[in-house]
Amino acid sequence: MKKLGFLSFGHWTPSPQSQTRSASDALLQSIDLAVAAEELGLDGAYFRVHHFARQLASPFPLLAAAGAKTKRIEIGTAVIDMRYENPCYMVEDAGAADLIAGGRLQLGISRGSPEQVIEGWRYFGYQPAEGQDDADMGRQHTEVFLDLLRGEGFAQPNPRPMFPNPPGLLRLEPLSEGLRNRVWWGSSSNATAVWAAKLGMNLQSSTLKTDETGEPLHVQQAAQIRAYKAAWKEAGHKREPRVSVSRSIFALVNDLDRAYFGRAGQDEDQVGFIDEKTRAVFGRSYAAEPDVLVEQLKKDEAIAEADTLLLTVPNQLGVDYNAHVIESILTHVAPGLGWR
Repeated sequence: MKKLGFLSFGHWTPSPQSQTRSASDALLQSIDLAVAAEELGLDGAYFRVHHFARQLASPFPLLAAAGAKTKRIEIGTAVIDMRYENPCYMVEDAGAADLIAGGRLQLGISRGSPEQVIEGWRYFGYQPAEGQDDADMGRQHTEVFLDLLRGEGFAQPNPRPMFPNPPGLLRLEPLSEGLRNRVWWGSSSNATAVWAAKLGMNLQSSTLKTDETGEPLHVQQAAQIRAYKAAWKEAGHKREPRVSVSRSIFALVNDLDRAYFGRAGQDEDQVGFIDEKTRAVFGRSYAAEPDVLVEQLKKDEAIAEADTLLLTVPNQLGVDYNAHVIESILTHVAPGLGWR
């Protein structure tokens, strides 16, 4: 049995063809889809974070609102770009959202991917230290964030405070106990997956990966996951890690599905460059009749290695249609693969 969630990028565009025409639409529909997904029995509602784009950007108000509207489903991100984040403020925001959700937050973070503007993190007031690049800065922000989530006091209290303090050094509040174990690292390379394992983070692997061997995406991801699990075991962590992969999967069960996706499935991975130096392999989309999908997905080695599968959804087609996409997978595909 696997945990199944959806992953939404929260696109919006003021176009008559879009069901999501404003930022307000994107946010409110994201909450509605989380509610609908919970009612259908899905395990997770995850959201992508992009800055300077007509997409979801500020995750914590959305996570808190979705957490308040639901009772069981995991609420998460995949991923927050740590180059843009103040670790102290993020601890407070994440702690508040997790407490509102009753400890259901699954916080996916990463060094980020190429953005809409050049070095956008500079506009947020951050720049790499001497000898660092932006990836180093993102990982440094992450290490500070993880350290603060331990909840140990570090700040010297004012001897004449406005309100009484507990004894000793002070920590950031509100702190949500257990959130440290629910932080995931979005990794595109084998090396960063191993680094995440050493730091005790869960692993998220997306629909693209740094092309390190020339093999298909699912083969490279499976090898990445095995390297991560070996590093986790070597590090001696007490708990079992979690691993997710993302896929675009559409079961064609009616004429509308066939109109949208009947000719849109990519039967092979694509190779490209996410920046001038980094060659990446982009995973294929799966779109077929349910029985065909079952046979295709049985061959995906990375899905077999992971315990969680995130289904990327076309959010601009509206909440009702995306709920149908989710229900079709849960009803017609998941049982045939032993996921349900």
